[in-house]
Formats: sequence, C-alpha cells, structure tokens
Amino acid sequence: MSSSAILSPEEQESSIRYTGWHVAAAAFVGVMVSFAPIVPYTFSLFLNPLHAAFGWKREAISGTFALAAITVAVVSPGIGVLLDRFPPRRIILPSIVVFALALASLSRLGPSIQRFYLTYFVLGLVANGTAQFAYTRTILTWFNRRRGIALALLLTGSGVGSILIPPLTQWVIDHHGWRDAYLTLGGIALLGLPLTALLVHNRPVPQRIDESLLSGSTVASALRTAPFWILAFIIMLSAFGENGLVTNLAAMLTEHGVSIQAAALALSVRGGAGILGRLFTGFLIDRLPAQRIQTGILLISSAGTLILAFSGTSAMALVGAALLGIGLGSEADVAPYLLARYFGRKHFSVLYGLTWTAYAIGGATGPMVVGHFYDRAGAYQPRCIVGLACTTLLAAAISLFLRSDRNPYHASDDNLTAPTISLEE
Repeated sequence: MSSSAILSPEEQESSIRYTGWHVAAAAFVGVMVSFAPIVPYTFSLFLNPLHAAFGWKREAISGTFALAAITVAVVSPGIGVLLDRFPPRRIILPSIVVFALALASLSRLGPSIQRFYLTYFVLGLVANGTAQFAYTRTILTWFNRRRGIALALLLTGSGVGSILIPPLTQWVIDHHGWRDAYLTLGGIALLGLPLTALLVHNRPVPQRIDESLLSGSTVASALRTAPFWILAFIIMLSAFGENGLVTNLAAMLTEHGVSIQAAALALSVRGGAGILGRLFTGFLIDRLPAQRIQTGILLISSAGTLILAFSGTSAMALVGAALLGIGLGSEADVAPYLLARYFGRKHFSVLYGLTWTAYAIGGATGPMVVGHFYDRAGAYQPRCIVGLACTTLLAAAISLFLRSDRNPYHASDDNLTAPTISLEE
C-alpha cells in the first residue's frame, strides 16, 4: 500500500504535490482557451465589422449566437452521459480540434449568412466538450475537502481567457482585419490540447468498489426534487442577463460614447473581476453556506448591469463590468458545487448537462431579445438593459428558496482512500 493511501483526503488535497492539483492546472489552461471565454467575449467585437462587410442586421447576427446556445442546450445532457461513462480525454480532445477548425473557418466567410449559422451550429455541438463542463466531473473525482477552491481554480481559466483574448482579438481586427482575427482565435483554441492530453484524467477507481463510492441520486429522483429545478431556473435567468449583455456590450458602450478600446478593456475587466470573485467564492464555499453566497453574488451582478445600462464614460463602464464579473463569474462556481452536494457524483455530468440546457435556453434568448429591441429602436435603450438586471434580481430572490444549511439533500461526499488501480487510457 502506498503512503498516500493511508492519508486522509484532506491531508492529500492540502499538498501542492497532490496529483489533483496538476490535473486542475491542466484543466485551467484548457478552459482558458475554450468556448467559454472565446465565443461570448469576442462575439460583440465582430458585430460592426460583419455588418460593414455584409450588411447583416444585429438581430440576424445575434441569431447565430442563439443557435449555438440552443445547440448546447440540446447536446449537453448527451455529452454528460459520455463523460460519466468514458475517460474525459476521449470527449475533450476531439472537441478541441473541431472547435479550433470551426473558428478558423470563419475567416473564409462570404456574404451568405447561412454559412455563418452553420459554423455556429458546429461550435455549439462541441462547446461543452471544450469548456468547464467537460472538466468539472474530473475535478470532482480528485477533490472533496478542497472542492470549492478546486472548482474556482478551474473556472478562473475562463476569466483569464476573457482578460487576454478580447483585446488581442480587437488588436488583430484593427491591424489585420476580422478574417485574420478569426484565424487567430482558431490557433488560440488549440493551446489547450497538449496539457489536456498529458494530464487530464479521472482519479483512479478503488480496487474494492464500495457502494458509498458510487453514491448519488438517480437522474429520475433528482428531477423530482425542488432544489434541482430551483438551480436550473436560477441558471437560466442569470444566463439570459449575462449573455444578453455581454454579447452586445462592446457595441452598446461605443454607442454610449465609450471608445472601442475602452469597451474591449471593459470586457477584459469583467473577466479579471471574475477571477478574483471566483477565487474568493471558492474560498468561501468551503466554509460558508453556498446557497447564501449565491444570493449575494447575483445581487452584485444585478448592480453591475444597472450601472452599465447608464454608463456614458469609461470609468462607469469599467466599474459596471467589474461588478458584473464578480457576480455572474462567481455564480458559475456555486451551481456545480451544489449539484454535487445535493445529488452526488454518480450521475453528476448528466445532471450538470441538464442545467446547461437551462443555461443555454437563457443564453440563447438573451442576445436575441436585446438584438430585437435594438433593431426596433435603432439604439441600445437603457430600459432594455434594466430589464436584464431585473432577471438577475429575480434569480437572487429565487435562490432564497434553497436551504442554507451545510448538509446536502442527498449524500454526496465520498472519500477515495482505498488502494487504487487506474482505468484510464
């Protein structure tokens, strides 16, 4: 028996040499260049160039993002089934390759918007095979006592990507054109491939599998509980507000008198604030009731949205973007943590996939609604953005119905301390 086998999970997870932290670091890089930071945070940077190049309307362009989100909604539960049954690399690696090639192919766009829609459909098919969704279950297999901070580290990858990628994309657009910008994004998407191939794998399975190690609700029983539907509704509302705003943020701010450079910086500030918010939230989740943390961060994101609705200066735009990042960036930490506590790990990816369906429904309708009101009014009216803030406020109110104690509705903690053998490739 190895020395690590006699250590408690807390002792193992507290060591920097623990293999789980190496897996988390590789997953961080993968998420940093995944669908999550690339597509939502650069989408608005292409609105004006594509309109100038082909004359496409904002609502029509936003419809491609909606199509990708709807596709994510449909396929996420199926990806979850695959992640529960197969080693993660079998799903993640081919998804990264397809994602990168699809992004690069946008550099060859012509005046037919159908090609644009088809490419975003493909991006939606593989989106969650590249993003935190695909890596989360692997992280859960490695962590128990430090689960909150490990999930936070994973999700900060998206924040780091959203800091670095938008200004780089804007620079390429300014100096080389939007076609080269799409080609650059395709190259960036491939950067997560090597570390994922080398390091990302589930924790080895114990030789003697105890039923407690496979604990967790069935999908059917989870769907009969109020907490699952409350979480799903919260996720849908927050996605409606977040994607509706972020996919139009750069164009909205420039219309309000903010320079395009400051607008791109606001997108990066939103990502940077999300990093700090997620790390702090991960620290708090391991110590305080996650349900009440969720309520607080939703209120913060609503405040940021309200500021952005009336931002006419760079300073106001940066403050609003920072609050938005702290709030909605951190909210993504809480949902998988609560799912694992309430329903266990046995069918976690399927249940997480179903909540991503809720996320995608909200994420698809938000940009379309904002684009529709823009085309009708010919401008981004503050009352439309205030409406987005109200949806996040509603999500905060609904979160109060989640129990605030530290105990799960269903047993979910499982300590993997037995001798192990690897079932990985």
